[in-house]
Amino acid sequence: MKRLLLFSIVALLSMGVYAQKKFKVTLDPARNGSYTISPKLPKDGMVKAGTVLTIQTTPENDYSFDTGYFSTPGQWGAMYYESVTSTFKVKVDKDLSIGACFVPKEAEANLNVTQDIIYAKPGVKTLKYDVYSPKGKQNLPCIVIIHGGGWSSNTEEVMRGFARELANSGRYVVFNIDYRWTGNLDGDKTPTELHQLIEDVYGALLHIMENATKYGGDPTRICVTGDSAGGHLSASVANFVERVGDRGFGKTQGIYEFLPTYMPKGKTIAQVKSELAKAIKAVAPSYGVFAPETLVYRFKDYPYRNEVAPINGIPEVSKRAVPQLLLRGTEDPLIKDEQVKKYMNALVKAGQRVEYIQVGGATHAFLDWKPDAKTQETFYKYGKYHTHQMLLFFDDVLENK
Repeated sequence: MKRLLLFSIVALLSMGVYAQKKFKVTLDPARNGSYTISPKLPKDGMVKAGTVLTIQTTPENDYSFDTGYFSTPGQWGAMYYESVTSTFKVKVDKDLSIGACFVPKEAEANLNVTQDIIYAKPGVKTLKYDVYSPKGKQNLPCIVIIHGGGWSSNTEEVMRGFARELANSGRYVVFNIDYRWTGNLDGDKTPTELHQLIEDVYGALLHIMENATKYGGDPTRICVTGDSAGGHLSASVANFVERVGDRGFGKTQGIYEFLPTYMPKGKTIAQVKSELAKAIKAVAPSYGVFAPETLVYRFKDYPYRNEVAPINGIPEVSKRAVPQLLLRGTEDPLIKDEQVKKYMNALVKAGQRVEYIQVGGATHAFLDWKPDAKTQETFYKYGKYHTHQMLLFFDDVLENK
């Protein structure tokens, strides 16, 4: 009883200390629009812990709402937590910055945008994707985007500028997917392993194939792309189709199969494997990780680096063609030219079509889109042009299939 009473007193004292604690809230300047916050912030920006702020955004003429957000310092600089609704709430429980981003109305004027389609929930995190479909179009091939972030951060939102640019070509329906983070970062008690992220992407592909026609897409013509960690995952799902299965990953010696997080009802593993093999027409992994020795940096203690390295799973072209477009910025500090060339040479050896484009002056993550001006300027400088290079590659592959 005394212990319970002591615990209760400590808990109450802790709650009291938290209630008195304050955090710094910084307001980022808005471009091409404005926002208001309720309740109004004190002049020093110090806000009582637990306060819920309501943010109302207003775009200028010829602009529309893109995202509202709060940000905190993270492993890649500012980490953004975004809202797709123009009025949103933020609970103050740490020092943070708040802001809103607006884009020209023409960015989505010709698109139907459907957000947060759930495809699976294998753990704490709900897995979802967004769809960007050209208005009035039907039976278009599909592009599936897999975001980067070190397998441990970001969501599909970081690829939305890229997704809009691809879809605004009017030639493709674009599906922008999310997946689990590795380790315990999603709040799961059992750590999520790297091969399970590949299973998530296979699950997303199968869900997309099952529903593509709702958005004007042709489920039998799919191109896959991704950047950084998404580059690794996109190359993996393109190369490893023959290893989709239900016998487990590493449970039996010599068997490393990927069980998709989502399986269509009434279909067998053999059926979905065959459908994936036929549907995936091309892949464009940008500044990705392809070899096991490169995975050591993030996965030193992971025992299956060889089994999840795309370079070790390239099919012979006589068995299945997987045309690949590789992109890398010449100033990329994370992905080296020799690493990409090694993968390119392995593709050539297998008889696969491959093109390697080096983007002069670009560093890492030039396809990303975030609320800050620097990331957006980088996309417009390097990402936009090479988005259209990618489209030409996909066009050519599909025309010659």
